[in-house]
Amino acid sequence: MTTLFDHETVRDEFPVTRHMLYLDSAHQTPLATRVRVALDAFYAEGHEMAGPKPIWLRRVEETRTRVAAFLNAEPCEIAFTKNTSEGLNIAANAVPLRAGDNVLLIEGDHPNNAYAWLNLKRKGVEVRFVQLSSDSVIADAETFAPFIDERTKVISLSHVTFHAGQRHDIASIGRLCEEKGIYLVVDAMQSVGVLPVDVKALGVSVLAAGCHKGLLVPQGLGILYVKNGLDEMQPAYVAMSALANPPADYVARPDDLQLRKDAGRFEIGNFNLPDLHALGAAIDLIEEIGVSNVETHVLALGERLIAHLDELEIALVGPRSREARSHIHVLDLPVQPWFDYLTREGVRVSPERGGVRISFAMFNTPADVDRVIEIIRKGIVALRTVPAHAAG
Repeated sequence: MTTLFDHETVRDEFPVTRHMLYLDSAHQTPLATRVRVALDAFYAEGHEMAGPKPIWLRRVEETRTRVAAFLNAEPCEIAFTKNTSEGLNIAANAVPLRAGDNVLLIEGDHPNNAYAWLNLKRKGVEVRFVQLSSDSVIADAETFAPFIDERTKVISLSHVTFHAGQRHDIASIGRLCEEKGIYLVVDAMQSVGVLPVDVKALGVSVLAAGCHKGLLVPQGLGILYVKNGLDEMQPAYVAMSALANPPADYVARPDDLQLRKDAGRFEIGNFNLPDLHALGAAIDLIEEIGVSNVETHVLALGERLIAHLDELEIALVGPRSREARSHIHVLDLPVQPWFDYLTREGVRVSPERGGVRISFAMFNTPADVDRVIEIIRKGIVALRTVPAHAAG
């Protein structure tokens, strides 16, 4: 396996690697040292200086610029939210939908994306679920084309699925949406920070993601990209921060409710300042390695894992080909006994609907793969478990 960066230097950033075999970054990533340093510095300023808020807000805008560059967007196209779900709900309520319009989703995709749109059924919006034939199938333009009619206004799906690791062909769907005049709303929770995400190349209208997975910060911060020019998308709720002309004296002006033209019209009140300080440090780390190198690294770890699984005749729930995979791999094993066993062995994974989920990050190594395989090999004997299916 080609070394793209210094694994040991990266692992030194994540002390958790000294205490457990952490294979659960699709759930959340552990704290990197430099991210903790940024958080500590923020809290020290608040503790010792009672909060230099103008300085903190200037740093927010610096981080906004960093996030925009990271996604190939403009700073004015980036808003900060609490999490992916808030971003998706903002999008669902901002798109100008009327009774009789319809939205296309993938059946079995993350439920919080579905619920954001299903909530609009009370307004007469129809939600149509497109079914994939298996967890190995990748959605592309041809997946959705047969379900589009003149009342289809939105297609919304995950870039990478949480439950099987499929990497959907967002770019082809984006081209279809542009051709048909349809909004494309993408959940990038599992991809941003792990795979390159270029909002212009993908052709998305709106992209939402939390920052506690590939972007390495604690829970409570999300990013929202809203493509320039979508002025018809209006926020469902408004605070002073959303206004084009916020009153300097903090007295509301009923005759001036003009909203900002940029993505800031979707922001409400105060920011998650600690996490925004942390996000700048996290982007520093990711960019030092290179997100393309992170992608190549985790895909190579996946290839090593799949080769070992084939030897053990353990099937993979999800795609096997490199172009269709991500950092997420679900092993077709009985969930509860195996999750409990791996936990006892000091391996951090997640139970998933199709089996046991292993997800890699920048700090994992080929030795981590070999170690978990040896633990699984012993587990087959200890649990007297015959894999549910032979590897395909």
